[in-house]
Amino acid sequence: MLISTDGIVLKVKNLGNDDCVYTILTREKGVITAFSRNRQRISKGMGSALELFTYSNFVLFQSKERYSINTASSNKVFFGIRSDIEKVSLASYLSELLIELAPEEGEDPNEYVRLFLNCLAMLENGKRTVQFIKPLFELRLMALSGYMPDLLGCAGCGESEGKSLCFLPKEGSIVCNDCIGQIHGQLTVQLTPGELAAMRHIIYAPMEKLFSFALPEQALKRLSAITEQYIFCQLEKTFSTLDFYHTLL
Repeated sequence: MLISTDGIVLKVKNLGNDDCVYTILTREKGVITAFSRNRQRISKGMGSALELFTYSNFVLFQSKERYSINTASSNKVFFGIRSDIEKVSLASYLSELLIELAPEEGEDPNEYVRLFLNCLAMLENGKRTVQFIKPLFELRLMALSGYMPDLLGCAGCGESEGKSLCFLPKEGSIVCNDCIGQIHGQLTVQLTPGELAAMRHIIYAPMEKLFSFALPEQALKRLSAITEQYIFCQLEKTFSTLDFYHTLL
């Protein structure tokens, strides 16, 4: 059966003999693995449609749960990302997060596609920096995939404003300084009002307003460390692409 779907290439793996396997985030099927038996042949006339981070239309042959690429044509090629190693490194890490967290068949993947496309576009045109995009994507993706932290108010007393608040990455909640004594043996991170406001915005804002907040560079670095710690505590795993990203910094 032939199916047509738009999607973003997240990963390319050479299998030898010019065969390749592609990991693609698609609008209809979520994250899928698709094979090409002869990359050189299939790439002929397709330009950059099969390159990393390219948003393309794929015609796939589906046999049960196995996909192979018939044809592909590019919708959007993010050339501005490919020429910057820091942007490539971040996009690789975001792709790895998507492979881990984005849905497979049975769930609606369109918000994931939209989030990644918007982040790639912001990176390419320079409207937002790498330091801005990383924590935004991390926290929004976690929220989309069922790991939304509760940032509305203190987990102990419900206080939402007027008190100093700490974030608990393991619990995915916040506590005020009056209630923090009830927390034993857990990592706590003190939040500034600006950091908490940014985290709330990232989680709760509609997609069209997602990028409309600002933090100083130093606060973005702290926010990046917080969202990274949250992912580690929730998923209990590390990512090789994130390790490489840090070497560039």
